Amino acid sequence: MSHAEDHEGTRRDFLYYATAGAATVTAGAAVWPLVNQMNPSADVQALSSIRVDVSGVEVGTQLTVKWQGKPVFIRRRTQQEIDEGRAVELSDLVDRNAENANIDAMAPATDENRTLDEAGEWLVMLGVCTHLGCVPLGDGAGDFDGWFCPCHGSHYDTAGRIRRGPAPRNLPVPVAAFEDETTILLG
Repeated sequence: MSHAEDHEGTRRDFLYYATAGAATVTAGAAVWPLVNQMNPSADVQALSSIRVDVSGVEVGTQLTVKWQGKPVFIRRRTQQEIDEGRAVELSDLVDRNAENANIDAMAPATDENRTLDEAGEWLVMLGVCTHLGCVPLGDGAGDFDGWFCPCHGSHYDTAGRIRRGPAPRNLPVPVAAFEDETTILLG
């Protein structure tokens, strides 16, 4: 093999690699807008998580905020509500699973598994009845001093667990955490 043939081989290889590289960049530039359009828009990303200031929520009161188009109940429970929630036997519950996005879905629906803090003072859950999507009434409503859906008669206890009525599941607990002493991060 002569030096000229060896030189032609490297030039040919270079042209192949350059052409393949240009084709790859062109294909990527053509495909990127199609892939990028599947990403959520800025307004959807903004709603994926919100910060809620709970500094004004007194013991025994509830704040309702809108998150991802749904009401979220943030309740600062009294010691009596905590004690009532923790005294319930799991065998008395219709839905024994926690329905808590922060823990294993098959964990028992204990009061401790459904609250945001260890003391059990803060309860955060979606305010949507699991029967047909109505918004239950709160502030000690229903037969179990929790929430009551007047549309079809579902009764929830002080931990948002279904106790009576057609609702099949507990009020869901979204992913939430304290960001600092007065701010809860939802989502």
